[in-house]
Amino acid sequence: MRTPWRTVGRPPADPDPLELLRAAAVLAREPGVPAEELDPLTGALARSHPDLDLPGAEPALAEAVAALYERGWQPADVVHIAHRRVSRRAAALVAAVVLAQARVSRAAARAPRGWVDQLDALPPAVGLAGWWAGTGVDPATAWRDVARVLALLPVLPPLQRLVPGPAGWPPQRRDDAPTPAGPVDEKVLGRVRALLAKAERTEFPEEADALTGKAQELMSRYAIDSAVLADQQATDLGAGVVARRLHLADPYASAKAGLLHAVAAANGCQVVLLRDLGIATVVGLPVDLELVDLLFTSLLLQATRALADATRAGGGTAVFKRGFLLAYAARVGERLAAAGERATAEAAGQHGGALVPVLARRDAAVQERVGDLFPRLRRGRARTVDPEGWWAGRRAADSADLGSGRSPLPR
Repeated sequence: MRTPWRTVGRPPADPDPLELLRAAAVLAREPGVPAEELDPLTGALARSHPDLDLPGAEPALAEAVAALYERGWQPADVVHIAHRRVSRRAAALVAAVVLAQARVSRAAARAPRGWVDQLDALPPAVGLAGWWAGTGVDPATAWRDVARVLALLPVLPPLQRLVPGPAGWPPQRRDDAPTPAGPVDEKVLGRVRALLAKAERTEFPEEADALTGKAQELMSRYAIDSAVLADQQATDLGAGVVARRLHLADPYASAKAGLLHAVAAANGCQVVLLRDLGIATVVGLPVDLELVDLLFTSLLLQATRALADATRAGGGTAVFKRGFLLAYAARVGERLAAAGERATAEAAGQHGGALVPVLARRDAAVQERVGDLFPRLRRGRARTVDPEGWWAGRRAADSADLGSGRSPLPR
């Protein structure tokens, strides 16, 4: 629906400012609207409220965020989509609104631990005024960001509900003490993170390989032992399967999703990609999810560095880069599968014949949970890739450190 103000090119002489903001949001929602078409409306808002203190503006933003929560979205998801669809500054605006809304809902005392962790990771600015104070932009530009965010949030599709939204939170969270969520040993995770942090800081490849290899051995063996222990205690593995979302940044988000799939498949998890949103849902046991998250982050960093090296060598086209990352993911998947077979064989030496059925039950439980969350899945179609980028990506993947402490596989 087109607004009368778009037709005449300027708002009425004495408009209601909140109606101006609503009209700007409606206009910004229309496909292909350039920023300058919002200028008459945002300029009028800047003249009437140069301090962004319009009553009703921040509540409108908070209401849009709260509505997304009831449609399955979580704080980090909303910030991610604002960055992806609007801008980095708009993402900071959403983060500020999310924190303000969290204060009103008493999220720190009521929300699930994972939700609170997402809030803690956001920048400290709270509310519309707090956001604008850190932007350095003029009021008209700030109002344009507000309008574009208000245009985006109400039309986003629902997501699968992974945790309860604010309407489902108890008056007070029972586990209010800062205890780890799920059967993951925080001490083990702390040791893994410390090893990976040292590996990223060192300038010596051999030391990085040794540190990452130690981290991989520690986490992989812990994951297998945890699954076996749960089975021995007659624990329902299916009840322990959880899902979390990872956000994939452009460019080449789909190719990065291929790398995530390779890591997840080798560690007992499954990935469902929401391509248009740049969101991947990873499903698995908590221990396996931690391993996937840590290893994917490390390999994505290595892939990015390898791609930069290949680009400097002359492969600068977008087609080359996409082919490079797809091939890197495919080759890493092959190497991870081989490493997984070796780790399983070593674990079988301790656990004997009990290991195979345990892993089979784990895989079945993950598959069942994926079916519950996504009953109408379809597989994505393969795309053609640049041959030069493909082979360059495979060569780079042959040299990637998988955290195994072993030399690369023969080609």
